Amino acid sequence: MERIRVAIVGYGNLGRGVEKAIKKSPDMELIAVFSRRPAAALNIKDEKVAVYNIADAEKYVDEIDVAILCGGSATDLPVQGPQFVRLFNTVDSFDTHARIPEYYETMERAGRESGHLAAISIGWDPGLFSLNRLLLEAVLPAGSTYTFWGRGVSQGHSDAIRRIAGVKNAVQYTIPVAEAIERVRKGENPQLSTREKHIRECYVVVEEGADQERITREIKEMPAYFADYDTEVIFISEEELDRNHSAMPHGGFVIRSGETGEGHKQLVEFSLQLENNPEFTGSVLLAYARAVYRLNKEGERGAKTVFDIPLAYIYPGLPAALREKLL
Repeated sequence: MERIRVAIVGYGNLGRGVEKAIKKSPDMELIAVFSRRPAAALNIKDEKVAVYNIADAEKYVDEIDVAILCGGSATDLPVQGPQFVRLFNTVDSFDTHARIPEYYETMERAGRESGHLAAISIGWDPGLFSLNRLLLEAVLPAGSTYTFWGRGVSQGHSDAIRRIAGVKNAVQYTIPVAEAIERVRKGENPQLSTREKHIRECYVVVEEGADQERITREIKEMPAYFADYDTEVIFISEEELDRNHSAMPHGGFVIRSGETGEGHKQLVEFSLQLENNPEFTGSVLLAYARAVYRLNKEGERGAKTVFDIPLAYIYPGLPAALREKLL
């Protein structure tokens, strides 16, 4: 079996999730981890995997088929995305929805210039939920689409809080508003604002002497993350965070409420319940790394989203097996 040579860029929760997914994928091989931290500070499970400084990535262009970028969307991926697609094919989970079109254009240019292919904004939202929104709106053109997330830990939002000066650690929960869900499932097709659909709950550990009022204000006013939501900021100790907020559950659902024919109501729902968000997201990234590798071998360049990649390319089996087993 041909094995795809994979590198992980960034060895946090998501990077470790990708590492675990590779162990369950016989057609994948983890070659290297790139990190800003020294090798001794990482706990790589496989001692055969090399650890390199992120600044030395260009030395290993011939050893890696796909680099999976596991940094945060706030500050890491806008820099690392175009940097790494100039060296390798890449997959990332850029999840700042409002900035995806701009990020796509940047990655498209960088990928075409280098001859590589980037799959951007891969995960479950954006990603699998995006596919379901597209599918259901195409099937039920008359109707409304609703997306709810949680209750669960948002890695991107937690990371954004941790980047604020004076914040030592943080966990952010996204909580759907129960009343809004009930109205949607009843087929009311309500017009819901961003604020009416979700609450954001932030548990924050600050450095000694940090200005909590400033931190609270920066969180609540952060554009594209918290400004459009009812947000609660709760300051706690590191011990309490470790004791009560170390798990990483998440999930959510996409609902399409529509009509066919002469007013017949149709309701379709896709849902996820995840015990470990980073491990599931890592599994999605790895599946799309397979697609990126295959498509690049066929001559594809630039950037693609889940909308542009046929599902057959993410599956390890051959098309004949898909038709026999899953169709």
